[in-house]
Amino acid sequence: MANKTANVNARVEENVKTKAEDILSAMGIPASVGINMFYRQIIYCHGLPFRPYVPENGPRALSKMTKEEFDSQMAAGLADAKAGRGVPVDEAFDQLLEGHKEKEAVNE
Repeated sequence: MANKTANVNARVEENVKTKAEDILSAMGIPASVGINMFYRQIIYCHGLPFRPYVPENGPRALSKMTKEEFDSQMAAGLADAKAGRGVPVDEAFDQLLEGHKEKEAVNE
């Protein structure tokens, strides 16, 4: 006998939903199965199946900066751009993701 199913309704940012579903699709996993897997991991772990955290030295929200700190960061970024110092956006995201993976390994 098949298990009963229930609907889950959640509001998710469109770009987050699209990216997640594209990744699941590339793995051959329908979104509903991915969500079911996430819920099962919550049950198995008795909580979230990952450790949420805020990086200590990571980016800060504008609301957490003074005007002077924000202006300083913008000026430094503009100076770097004018001097040709920078990396392509794909490379920048790869570096961010790599740093996140290293942080996860340390936090485990």
